[in-house]
Amino acid sequence: MKKIGIIFAMDEELNEFLKLVKLEKQEKKYDIDFYYTKLGDNNLILIKSGIGKVNAARATQMLIDFENPEYIFNIGVAGSLSNILNIGDIVLGEKLVQHDFNLVGFGRERGYITNIGDKYINCSKELISIAEKTKTDLSIHKGVIASGDIFVTEERMSKKINTSFDALCVEMEGASIAQVCYLSQVPFLVIRSISDSPDGSENKMTYEEFLEMSSKNVANYLKEIINNI
Repeated sequence: MKKIGIIFAMDEELNEFLKLVKLEKQEKKYDIDFYYTKLGDNNLILIKSGIGKVNAARATQMLIDFENPEYIFNIGVAGSLSNILNIGDIVLGEKLVQHDFNLVGFGRERGYITNIGDKYINCSKELISIAEKTKTDLSIHKGVIASGDIFVTEERMSKKINTSFDALCVEMEGASIAQVCYLSQVPFLVIRSISDSPDGSENKMTYEEFLEMSSKNVANYLKEIINNI
């Protein structure tokens, strides 16, 4: 039996997973609700961090301090940076990077984080292996996920992030969760479902249209992964 923490940024992402389990208990710690449930033999703790890297990092540390999970997953939606991805596809975060972290003035590469010693943070090879062996009808890709405190809508910025970091998709939380987990030595995996693709129009039409479907895809996929742990 494992204790597994799962972090969501938004209600839409959290609610799709809650539909798949039976809620046993709910507690509020400071301003964050902790949802307790089981899946198979595993105990799950679900929390919604809120959008953005600071919110996500804070929630991750709270989850670790209060619950001491053996694994942490972060799931949700992301914007595509690659033409190999379609709406609803899944990206396993082999590596995470903060595309808006900039110490270039100190002679470092963009994205480099001093207490990490690199610009990339690797997800757990064990959890990636379990995820890759999990059967699903969804299209699964593995690669770099980029995070930053910017909702990327411009095609120019999308191409820049893709080129600079070889990233498949972009979102606003994963890399900060990765940093906290890495420093706290908790195995983790970030999984994203593609909900939109920056097209230069600076609107959220595809994001809003496909948010529910993409959230459902990644929730169902994670359920099967946890069943294999």
